[in-house]
Amino acid sequence: MRDGPALTVRDLSVHYGRVQAVRRASLDVHAGEIVALLGGNGAGKSSLLRAVDGLPAHRLASSGIALVPEGRQLLASMTVRDNLLLGAYTHHASDVAALLGPVSRVLRRPAMRMRLESVYRLFPQLAGREGQVSGSLSGGEQQMLAIARALMAAPRLLLLDEPSIGLAPNLVREILALLVRLRDEGLTILLVEQDAHAALRIADRGYVMETGRIVAEGAARSLLGSERMRRAYLGMV
Repeated sequence: MRDGPALTVRDLSVHYGRVQAVRRASLDVHAGEIVALLGGNGAGKSSLLRAVDGLPAHRLASSGIALVPEGRQLLASMTVRDNLLLGAYTHHASDVAALLGPVSRVLRRPAMRMRLESVYRLFPQLAGREGQVSGSLSGGEQQMLAIARALMAAPRLLLLDEPSIGLAPNLVREILALLVRLRDEGLTILLVEQDAHAALRIADRGYVMETGRIVAEGAARSLLGSERMRRAYLGMV
């Protein structure tokens, strides 16, 4: 049995000018599960995730939410280690230059050193490249760094927006296997993903969006096994 909701969204609507991207969406993410938010391009899933992430930064930090954004948004000219330390200091840094001084002192804090050691155990590839600038990493390594940076904030709820984009299938499998491991270790995950089949294979539950609305929800196995759902909403034949 899962614990209570780690995230509750009720009747959320999102507008971009006159365009309504999300229409009265409601969902729950329970502690200790992976929930997949699925749909095609333009369905509204990333808009919903960005709306959740759009809470004021201090509220996100205090509520234990961290985001791995679409496109990773790493600081390409900074090293792997400095990207990670920024994640530890604040996940939503609005003025990176102002943080460079405080970040240089983060490693003197035992808790921060422990977090850094923990993510290096999860991502040994990054440990061997901690002095390398992040812009020189491969696509798969950059995605791992983006996830590791979010984990440096010690979140209780991890939001991921399209982590498979631009990655080879073997790297996608590696990233998804990591998410299962994090879930099994107690992290709660809301995963936005176009690859419905891959997402539902690791998720506990799923929500399906179409034209801004949540049109279906249920156990991942049930959604994956429904031919009507696969054909109508998930782009799977």
